Amino acid sequence: MSCIADTQFLTTRSPDWMHHAFLMSCTVRHRFPGRGRRGMLCTNFPHPTPMSSPDHEFDPDDNFRHAFDDEDDMDLDDTEALVWNLLVLINPGDEETALRQFAAYREAGGDEGVEPDQVLWTLKDAIDWTSGFYVDWKDAESFIDCVNQLAARYAIEIDWGGDTSDEDFLDDTDVPALMATAHDRLREHGYTLWNWNTGGDAYAGWMALRRDDEGMQQLAAVMGVEIRPGSDAF
Repeated sequence: MSCIADTQFLTTRSPDWMHHAFLMSCTVRHRFPGRGRRGMLCTNFPHPTPMSSPDHEFDPDDNFRHAFDDEDDMDLDDTEALVWNLLVLINPGDEETALRQFAAYREAGGDEGVEPDQVLWTLKDAIDWTSGFYVDWKDAESFIDCVNQLAARYAIEIDWGGDTSDEDFLDDTDVPALMATAHDRLREHGYTLWNWNTGGDAYAGWMALRRDDEGMQQLAAVMGVEIRPGSDAF
């Protein structure tokens, strides 16, 4: 197994074998704007490299559900590198926006960094209406407007299957149905619409390149974020 990098990005304090494998089984493409303690982290993930299995059967829920809960397992630079990796994935070809959002994420955390249980919510605020969406369960109009804005960055116009300015159309649909439509249309253009579990009655997510589906799923697992394609809303 190899990783092409100026500096190997690997924390020796993490016992999680999958966390190690994820950080190493890659080829570097984007420099991680870290705090001076780490080098580079990949954003393009190839197919997993064969490796010896652990003694126990791998269960993603057991390994990653509390990925940010134990400070001994993941330090500030580890978390920020994962956040950066996600920002690059959801801003394909637009590293300037990813850097701007990363700066906003860091600023929100201050010198101590973002609290472990606030990582996803802080990230949500940094990307909202540019690279991600977060809408109330019944706010179909805002969902359409936000996803249209996400798609427009890549010159994509979504066919929603009706007149989105028509109140009757909006009354007869809901966010999960619209999300499934957007997911299908974006797949036709080489993108995937993802949604993550907010644990409440809101819907949230982002879009990324279809070819990065496997990398997105791996990254979400390491971060402890439960995601699904937009065709399967939470």
